[in-house]
Amino acid sequence: MLVGCATLTTQTTQVVRTVVFEPSIESDTAITNDFELLGRVSVRNAQQRFSGNVHWQHTKHEDTVLLLSPLGQAVAEIFRNHDGVSLTTSKQETFYAGNVEDLTAELLGWRLPLNGLRYWVQGKHSPLSRASVDYDSEDRVIAIRQDGWEIMFTQYFSADAVLSDRSAVRPRIFELRIEDLTIRMVVDQWNKV
Repeated sequence: MLVGCATLTTQTTQVVRTVVFEPSIESDTAITNDFELLGRVSVRNAQQRFSGNVHWQHTKHEDTVLLLSPLGQAVAEIFRNHDGVSLTTSKQETFYAGNVEDLTAELLGWRLPLNGLRYWVQGKHSPLSRASVDYDSEDRVIAIRQDGWEIMFTQYFSADAVLSDRSAVRPRIFELRIEDLTIRMVVDQWNKV
């Protein structure tokens, strides 16, 4: 128990400074670090509640997000690359769209903001649009407001518990909110791809 607790750092809620970032000139070529994560997700909105597991593999060229029930059964597999997005349901039906948010809203009943989430899950704002970022006294991100979403970070892994790359301190628990939708993610394991 003590070993497990030593690998986490709890986020303080006191905002020391807020910085507003404008879209980057290089935003068309902005990429994120490649990663693979295993974790849990819970989703709440006015129409439904969902909780389960998530397995997400991200590279600069594509994303594969597998949503699983608490018992490990596939609920949906989302695949995104430069050609577009597909979502395969548990009934093995595949649907296509131009973006993840529209496709997940239509088929799952809630929006998954994958374009921003690939940055937010790493504790960073997306350089693709304007963002307001709150930092704590240790210069960790505690909140991002971007594209209508508010992302609150409540816990981080410690630098030595995340990856072989000790410079990357990654979020462990965070929550995304927009209108009546709340998505809470708990990352159990980060892997470098």
